[in-house]
This record gives sequence, C-alpha cells and structure tokens, in this order.
Amino acid sequence: MREKISNIVMTAIKEFNTTYEQHIPIELGDETPLFGKKGVLDSLGLVSLIVMIEQALEDELDVSLILADEKATSQKTSPFLKIGFLVDYIYRLMEEEISVWTDQ
Repeated sequence: MREKISNIVMTAIKEFNTTYEQHIPIELGDETPLFGKKGVLDSLGLVSLIVMIEQALEDELDVSLILADEKATSQKTSPFLKIGFLVDYIYRLMEEEISVWTDQ
C-alpha cells in the first residue's frame, strides 16, 4: 500500500510541477525536500499540493483524508518536510482509518 500511496503522491507532484511556477525536484525520491528550510514550497504551494494529493487519494483509493490539520502540525517531525515523510504520514492515516472501520 505504501508504494501505491507513493505513486499517487509522485503523480500529484508531477501535475503540480506542470501547473505551478514552483518546481519540486523529484529526482531524490523520498528524500526530496518539500517545505521548511530546504524545501522549495512556500505555504501557498504546500496547500495547493496537499489539495491535489487529497483529491488524488480520493479518486484513486476512494479515501477521504484531511492531510493538513492539527494532527499533522502536532507531529514531532513535520510530515511536509520531505516526500518520504508525507507518504509515511498518509500511510499511517490510512491504517488508522481502516482500523476505525474494522473495529466497528
């Protein structure tokens, strides 16, 4: 599942790169910085990318997640620093979502 999430995120980033002036260099894969000191995104760019990823997750996996919320901002390490952190964060959110549904 992580690989599928990674593919969705990378596809959304490629779409972002063709749509917006900011360019995310994806050559580093999971180590690509997104936001923060080394990241290329400003806050508006980050929000735009997050919306694209949320939509892609809904379209591809039929899962509705909110990626930018209090839970994300309260993480010890921001899930928005690097692509790999973001993919891992989405994976954890999906595991929690599945767990909630199977416990009912």
